[in-house]
Amino acid sequence: VIGQMQQPSFLSSAPPCVFNWLSSCLRGEESPPFPYLPGICHRTELLVLSYALYIIGDERATSTNVSKYLFRLSAGHKSCANEPNFRRQSSVKVRFSSEILAELLVDWLSSQGFTLKDLESVPFGVALPIREAIYKCREQPSSDWPEEVCLLIGRQDLTKQAHKMTLAKSKASVGSGFSLVPPSSTEVDEEEDGMSDIIHEVTGLIWSQDLRVQEVRRLLQSSRPVRVSVVQLPEVSDHEYIEEKENKLLQLCQRTMALPVGRGLFTLFSYHPVPTEPLPVPKLNLTGRAPPRNTMVDLNSGNIDVPPNMTNWPSFHNGVAAGLKITPASQVDSAWIAYNKPKSPELANEYAGFLMALGLNGHLTKLATLNIHDYLTKGHEMTSIGLLLGVSSAKLGTMDMSITRLLSIHIPALLPPTSTELDVPHNVQVAAVIGIGLVYQGTGHRHNAEVLLSEIGRPPGPEMEYCTDRESYSLAAGLALGMVCLGHGSNLIGMTDLNVPEQLYQYMVGGHRRAQAGANRERHKSPSYQIKEGDTINVDVTCPGATLALAMIYLKTNNRSIADWLKPPDTWFLLDFIKPEFLLLRTLARCIIMWDEILPNTEWVKSNIPQIMRGNFDPSEDINMDTMAQAQDYITAGACMALGLRFAGSANSDAFDCLYEFARTFMKMMSFAGTAAVGAMGYYNLQTCLSMILLAMSMVMAGTGNLKVLQLCRFFHKRTGGEMNYGFHMAHHMALGLLFLGGGRYTLSSSNSAIAALLCALYPHFPAHSTDNRYHLQALRHLAVLAAEPRLLVPVDVDSLKPCYALLEVTYKATKWYNQTTVELMAPTLLPELHLLKQVTVKGPRYWELTLDLSKETQHLKSILIRDGVLYVKLRAGQLPYKDDPQGWKSLLATTANHRNSGVTAFRPEAISTFTSEPALISFAEFFCKTSEGLKSREDSLVLFSAMLYECVTQECPEMLPTYIAIEQ
Repeated sequence: VIGQMQQPSFLSSAPPCVFNWLSSCLRGEESPPFPYLPGICHRTELLVLSYALYIIGDERATSTNVSKYLFRLSAGHKSCANEPNFRRQSSVKVRFSSEILAELLVDWLSSQGFTLKDLESVPFGVALPIREAIYKCREQPSSDWPEEVCLLIGRQDLTKQAHKMTLAKSKASVGSGFSLVPPSSTEVDEEEDGMSDIIHEVTGLIWSQDLRVQEVRRLLQSSRPVRVSVVQLPEVSDHEYIEEKENKLLQLCQRTMALPVGRGLFTLFSYHPVPTEPLPVPKLNLTGRAPPRNTMVDLNSGNIDVPPNMTNWPSFHNGVAAGLKITPASQVDSAWIAYNKPKSPELANEYAGFLMALGLNGHLTKLATLNIHDYLTKGHEMTSIGLLLGVSSAKLGTMDMSITRLLSIHIPALLPPTSTELDVPHNVQVAAVIGIGLVYQGTGHRHNAEVLLSEIGRPPGPEMEYCTDRESYSLAAGLALGMVCLGHGSNLIGMTDLNVPEQLYQYMVGGHRRAQAGANRERHKSPSYQIKEGDTINVDVTCPGATLALAMIYLKTNNRSIADWLKPPDTWFLLDFIKPEFLLLRTLARCIIMWDEILPNTEWVKSNIPQIMRGNFDPSEDINMDTMAQAQDYITAGACMALGLRFAGSANSDAFDCLYEFARTFMKMMSFAGTAAVGAMGYYNLQTCLSMILLAMSMVMAGTGNLKVLQLCRFFHKRTGGEMNYGFHMAHHMALGLLFLGGGRYTLSSSNSAIAALLCALYPHFPAHSTDNRYHLQALRHLAVLAAEPRLLVPVDVDSLKPCYALLEVTYKATKWYNQTTVELMAPTLLPELHLLKQVTVKGPRYWELTLDLSKETQHLKSILIRDGVLYVKLRAGQLPYKDDPQGWKSLLATTANHRNSGVTAFRPEAISTFTSEPALISFAEFFCKTSEGLKSREDSLVLFSAMLYECVTQECPEMLPTYIAIEQ
């Protein structure tokens, strides 16, 4: 019967053997396709195609050329007479490199659901080529492979990276192993100063040599009483002595009240709030203690006059500083924001600041419209300011209509002329104007630009209105106009008829006022009853706003004709007509328009001083030397500010050295300022310029915690009294905050919108006392947060989940200033701005290499940086982390090289646990490589097992251990 059965044509006389097929493939012989049953012989199919892809090198083996290698058997298969000849076409093929083939193979295997477990069940000889491909991929992985591929090639660091984790989230999973214990101090102190969240394993790695973070905490804490030491002279009565102490305390309080602005920057985005508890806000402590008996000194005793409302703004800033601690990633909802509202009316200012901070970190969008309306109808001035600025920062550049309506109610110029006159406090109007600038940032919106342009020169009146603090309103309108048309330059679409640059130039240099156009004509019919301005433009009011508006509209456009308008005049006569402060603004504006010409050296800074001041002076001319020195100082300060903005956040050493040199020069001049030659006025000017240079330095070194800048900040921190007013303290502590931005995790960006935010925040006129908003609204100082971006890369060991050191290689793209260059950085480190970089690589030999290619896309690295910058790295076997072994002398290969005998004999299996974290290898060493009672007879196999273990650890292939044992058996 069997003889009568028809023999199907596909059954050969010899049974098919997959091993024969694979070995002939390895020998390079041609062989016919291998028969298989679809859906049943799945393993065979995978192996045959893997060999075809990787050994024969046919990159299309798994897609179009399957029939070359596999022959489907299916039910009812008819034999075809004209079956094609199985000879592979000897067409000329592009040989793919083995790396690309290995990638293709691994990618395809993981997509077929092939795992390491499957690989272990394949005979070890057959699995070898696949293991080799996996080994190749492990050396040079791509950073954006999916999780399954990373699992297959055994790179846990990449698998972990594919899970999106932040430091704070991993805290919960690792237990409390992730935060350093703060320095031991009593519980009470810890709660109060509001900076306890900054102490982190990360700052311990960045600044491992000293305690500079504790020093910054000490300088910025405002929750403990200050020390008031006044010596009682014999002729001073007790009553006078008490007054002296209180006056001294009042001076010290000027400093204490300015601290929160810096603290907000220092603790930026470092805290995840608990939704069931209100946010802890440290108190602003304005009392003092007098040694030797530590008696209380208080300002409210009635012995001296204390300005009214002195603490309003400082407590607002304190609220902002507390609110800025909340990370943008944390869960905050409308109920929690309302839940934080304090019961007592004294804390309303703090809550106003808290609302503004929530806007700056993007959480205020979650606040229900009902609540917003509720807060605004209360008519509390501070709450309105905080809320309007906060909401518009959260909606930056979105042109959101509902927010626009909200802001327009507070700006008379945006309301129809017949509308009811609303009595809006002046500071709220200023905040609303800046709000319009933020919401429409960079949009070039015509109607708003037109209104803001006319608001810069809004005349006083009608009648009693708009007579005080006009400077800050005009400045706000200028800043807002600059933001709306940010960086548009001369191609402002549809605005040619407004003549924006010409009108701004007129506001800057003066001339006849143009007639108020359109809707506003009605409003200015009756003149002001307090100020008679006539029909010329009051340059003292309009110049700063117009100058900065020009600077922002033409930012980075290198438009020389506009820049020449801003040159300082070149005759003494004309110089006398310009306030030195305006010279600073003009120089700053001119330099940031000519962005590409800024060079980080002293020659460039000095080139901004006009020729007449640099030459020899004709004694017959009547030159006021004070005027000249003053003009020179302010121009230098303006150029230094521009240098700071140009290199913001870059830690450029040339820029820093240049600024440091100018700071030293000004310090020398200050030390002479005590003498009569430089009067009190000269001291004020020098101090202003010095503060601006200090701010420029901390912009360049933002987030780096540079010691030289810290020393300068500390020097100014100690100077109280005399000319050192509230505003100077604010400038110096802002510089300190920028220097340690976000505890070293953040730095400044130099994008257009960041520069606009910095111009608002660091406007060079600081308040003279804590209630002074005449030239610049204090709340705008916090807009610097909008320029911060996370650029700290923290390598985290994937096994221990602890931050560690790792060597990075950063490649810069070529620009017109330098060719493509590569630098080595020791992470954790702040990366340069991403658009300047080509690639970032984690370098060996200690860690597995990992390349982030930024020429293709920066999104991957950006998402890593936003999630606390955690980059998972995996130690190679046999290596120790840099912290335990800075020089690399203790690694496994290094120890063996020192011995005379070969590495294997010197290798002690007991020491394995320090060099690898593979549980399989550690237990193998435990059970197979130690002499025990039962194994006395088998000394030679113990040596062999140790040698296998050594090989697997040093060659980085723990998965080969079972193979070696199988061969041995």
